Amino acid sequence: MNLIYYGTSNPGAWNPNQRPGDNKWSTSIFARDPNTGLAKWVYQLTPHDEWDYYAVNENILADLNVGGRQRKALVHLDRNGFGYTIDRETGVPLVAEKFDPAVNWAERIDLSSGAPVHVKKYSTNQGVENNVQGICPASIGSKDQQPAAFSPRTRLFYAPTNHVCMDYEPIDIAYVAGQPYVGAIVSMYGADKGNELGRFIAWDATTGRVAWEIPEKWAVWSGALATGGDIVFYGTMDGYAKAIDARSGKVLWQQKLPSGIVGNFMSFQHNGKQYVAVLSGIGGWAALGLAAGLADPNAGLGTVGAFSELSKYTNLGGTLTVFELDGDVTGDASVAR
Repeated sequence: MNLIYYGTSNPGAWNPNQRPGDNKWSTSIFARDPNTGLAKWVYQLTPHDEWDYYAVNENILADLNVGGRQRKALVHLDRNGFGYTIDRETGVPLVAEKFDPAVNWAERIDLSSGAPVHVKKYSTNQGVENNVQGICPASIGSKDQQPAAFSPRTRLFYAPTNHVCMDYEPIDIAYVAGQPYVGAIVSMYGADKGNELGRFIAWDATTGRVAWEIPEKWAVWSGALATGGDIVFYGTMDGYAKAIDARSGKVLWQQKLPSGIVGNFMSFQHNGKQYVAVLSGIGGWAALGLAAGLADPNAGLGTVGAFSELSKYTNLGGTLTVFELDGDVTGDASVAR
């Protein structure tokens, strides 16, 4: 089809009361012809985005059987908490379901129009200085930049996710070039005020269902790696590298690394041996409080409060760790640095 697929960011400011309308082309997925520069189709996931649910997460292309018909699909697990399976030739949504059970800003996605069916209670478009409480997901989304992986063997998508909600108070703000253009006071916390801020999930994009999940104390901000041996690797913010059975979700092996993992796992061969490597070094939006030494719970656009205890579980750092696979991932892996 010779198309380029990409997502666009949220509109500014975060105060939606200052920008009426759908704010067209924001929070959208584009399919563009690289030869002509023309867009073949555009699908806006969160019109008039009121929560900072920008749509720049990765788009994974796979041929899937959806509803008994083989489709050239694009799978996108969005910040807004819905997993979309889209016909990548036409831009028509085929499946759109919540991949985090806490999601409440919308009841569902109407596949006939592609639009979300909003829950008015969680709208931040009800006037300034109106603190709307209990919105799920938080503005870091049910999934942020951490990339998912697809296994053509299991036909599942493996996704690191967040399980975080927020209170959101829009305030009037003027645009000043070179300055942050936010216009909201945000505080974040675990969904249902719980202690599990993350989930690693196996997602069936043909049905919009979670095949299995692993709850995590912290949001999962590493990338996932799915291998031909039906093993999936991911890392946690408190520094554990984990190997998972791709079909059952059973944890086969784990090792604590010097710092939290927000990097992406990679695999390579050298001299006939297989290796898996990852960079550990806590950071990113979710860990901004620890990385930048911030203490105000509302700092970091609300993340500092939700992740304030992270410093008790990991340290700052930057280390490349390489594991040599011995052919049995359940055994001890050799480590080279």
